[in-house]
Formats: sequence, structure tokens, C-alpha cells
Amino acid sequence: MKKILSLVIGSAMLFSACDPSDFGDINVNPTAVSSVPNSALLTNSLQQLPGTAFPGTAGNRHSADMYVQYISEGPYPGSSLYTNQNFEWAPHYTGPLFNLQTIIANANSGSPLAEAGVNGSKDNQTAVARILKAYFFWWLTDRFGDIPYSEALKGNGQFSPKYDAQKDIYYDLFKELKEAAAQIKTGEAGVKGDQFLDGNMAQWKKFANTTRLFMSLRLMKNDNAKGRAEMADAISSGVISSNTENIAYKFLASDPNNFNPWYDNYTTSLRNDYAISTVMTNYMSPINDPRLSVYGEVLSGKVVGLEYGLNTAKNIPGAYSRIGEKFRGAGSPASIYSYAQVLFTFAEAAKQGWIGGGDGLASTHYDNAIKASFENYGVYNAPNYTTYMGQSGVTYNTTTGLQQIMTQKWVHLYLNGFESWTDWRRTGFPMINPAINGNIPSIPRRMGYPTNEKSINGKSYTEAVARQGADNLTTRVWWDK
Repeated sequence: MKKILSLVIGSAMLFSACDPSDFGDINVNPTAVSSVPNSALLTNSLQQLPGTAFPGTAGNRHSADMYVQYISEGPYPGSSLYTNQNFEWAPHYTGPLFNLQTIIANANSGSPLAEAGVNGSKDNQTAVARILKAYFFWWLTDRFGDIPYSEALKGNGQFSPKYDAQKDIYYDLFKELKEAAAQIKTGEAGVKGDQFLDGNMAQWKKFANTTRLFMSLRLMKNDNAKGRAEMADAISSGVISSNTENIAYKFLASDPNNFNPWYDNYTTSLRNDYAISTVMTNYMSPINDPRLSVYGEVLSGKVVGLEYGLNTAKNIPGAYSRIGEKFRGAGSPASIYSYAQVLFTFAEAAKQGWIGGGDGLASTHYDNAIKASFENYGVYNAPNYTTYMGQSGVTYNTTTGLQQIMTQKWVHLYLNGFESWTDWRRTGFPMINPAINGNIPSIPRRMGYPTNEKSINGKSYTEAVARQGADNLTTRVWWDK
């Protein structure tokens, strides 16, 4: 389905780029699709959701998982050594972001491609497209810093868009998410083509509010008052409140074009590129963390990590534990947001004084977050949980509380590397060391702009670099102070 939709949408875009009437019907392909309904554009956009697909190369997809050392590379060390300096963004702008902008334009113009009966109510179509646009742009700006935003997606109207400052992007994304959530009409027909939230408009509201909640944390050091205000508003508007509301992208085991990418790597391609890292096993094994046997393949009764950051090739199967079966089935879902993640956010907010309750409430949220994580991964039982929480280093300590919250959040977010990488940049936790044989002496703090930006949009690129700092992996983005 994914490839078919891509071909359909690509055909439509190509078809509309010229006027076949100039040549009669000699250049008309009778099988080409000249228009695509909003429901198909939404499906195609969701199938490229950040953190769920390989946008070009595996290094692009999994770099953040390796920055925070969830996984190690076996036969082809590269991304874990920080060899990828520059990363592409064109597939995101020309693919899902363009599609989402088209959904909004179709709905606003009264196009038959937005007809409510086959696409959902127009308000809901527009709201969901706005929310997803904000989500994609949030992900992009947190990777690169300043990016094309206000002048992007203009088509023929703007070939050299300026790079907006990250602060300005953040402020506008907060506004977009709040307005779009308010635009949702839960009493009207939900959006169609939605394999993410199945057209559940109440859940789309929670997705938007939870996004604002997590965004607000980025402002902890650089824009404290704004961050606190946005957090309070997001919470009062309604965020994920139980494990039953966890949000994940659903891959389709029945559709080879929509298999989980880990399944493609391990089973379809037989590449076996990745194993769980010793950074994870060395932390989780001594405290008998029951999640470890879910996170990694059990070999002869134990999970065997592969040392992180080596520049020597290692053959993985049978020697080191691949990621667990829960994550690498053909239809295994990719976690986006979880209740435990929300509770860890509340714990940090209480510890930092953003919400009332201080260390007492921080401790409660911390304990409940770990319980929710155990439940989410199917390893909870009361006696074992009590034993786990009573261990030195796990029991909440007011002196080391922030480090404990962030380290346990890192454990919970296994394979959601981008969010963990952001947490590490914000707080310095978990305490991890750079790759042993890394090409730079520190863990990356951003990703470099696409290699061709300097030549195709030189003025805007130069202005962004002058404002933000050198275009390399160690320059900090606006909120990373």
C-alpha cells in the first residue's frame, strides 16, 4: 500500500506539472491518476511518520537510537561512530509536509478531493493535517535547529525559503497545535485513511496536547516562563492519562510494503545490523530489570550486549542479542507516546518546580511511571515491582532525583531514540560516554544540514549558520543550553 500510494501521489504531481493539451492526447497516460483524495494523502503522510520509517538510509532512521546507545552496530559500524555529518530533509518537505499542506488547501477551497463522505468532516481533515504538520516540523527543528518554516511549502512561489529561528518556530507550533485541537469536532465524522488513530478525534486532541506537553520541556533552560505556561495549558486541555491511551504507529503484518523496518532488516533482508548495547545491559542486568528480556533477545538464558562505539565489524546472530521480538515482528507497532512518558514528565516538572508538590509528588510520579512502564511491557507483578523499587539507586532519592527520573525514562523509551536524545541534550542524563572510536570526541547535539543546501539555498543557509553556529554535530540548538 505504501509504495502504491507513493506512486499514485507522485503520478498526480507529475501529471499536474505540465499541460497535456499542448500535444493533444499523445502524452496522456490513460492509467495515471490525476487527483488524490485527502484520505490517501493522509495515509501516505502517516506512513512516513518520524521514527517509524527509513527515510532514505538506515543511518538517518537509527542515528538517534545510537546517540543514546540503545543499540550497537555489528558488521557495518558507521552511525554509532558519528560518521553521518549531514542528513536529508527533502523527503519530508516534498512528501508528507507537502501532502498535509495539500489536504488543508483542498479542504479550504471546497475541492471534491476533500468531500466529507469519503474523507471525514472538513474541519477534522484540516485539524489533523495541521497537527501532523506541526509534529513533522517539531521533529525537524529539534534535529537541525533553524529550518525553513514560514516560507516553506510555497511551491512555485518560493524556491529559496528563509530559515526561521527555532524560537519563532516553537512559538508558532504551540499556537498551531492549540488552535488545531480546538478546531476538532468530535461530534462530526472522523478523518478517513487514518491507520494511526483510526479516526478517533478525541484521541487526536490528546495527541496534540501531549505534543505540547513534551515540547514545553525543551524550554526548561531557555524560556522558562513560556515553557511552564504551555505545560500548564497542555495538562488542563487533556493529555494521555492511562496505558489504554498509549499512541503507537501500527505496521501491517499482512502488507509487505508496510512491514516494521526492524523486521525488514532482520528477517526480510537478513542483515542483522544491530544488537542491544552493553550500555543497556550493563545498567539493567545488575538491578534485575524485568524489561531487559523484552528489550533484547535471550541467548542461553541471558541477554548479551554488544559493546558500543567500536570500529571493528562484529557478526551478531547467535553471539549478541538482537532487539527483542516485541519490537521486530512484521506488525510490531512503533511507540510514539506513552502514559509512562507522561508520568516521567510530571515527575521532572515537580522536581524542577514547574508543578506543585516538590520531591514528594516527583517521587510518586516516578514510582507510577516505572509501574506504567512495567505494565506496558507486560512484566508487571506486584511483588517483583516492590522488590525492584526497593533497590539502591532505584528508590527515589531527593539528592539524585532528576538523574533517576531521566535515567529511568531513558530505559522506558527504548528504541524511541529521538526523544531520549533530546532528553539527554536537555539534562545531561543518562550519564553516557561518547563512542570509543567516534569520529568526534562528544555525543552529537544536532544533525548537519543537507549537503546541497549551501549550493541551492546559499543565502538562507549562510544566514542560519551565522546566527546559530557552525553546521556540524556539536553546535547546540536554541533550547539546548
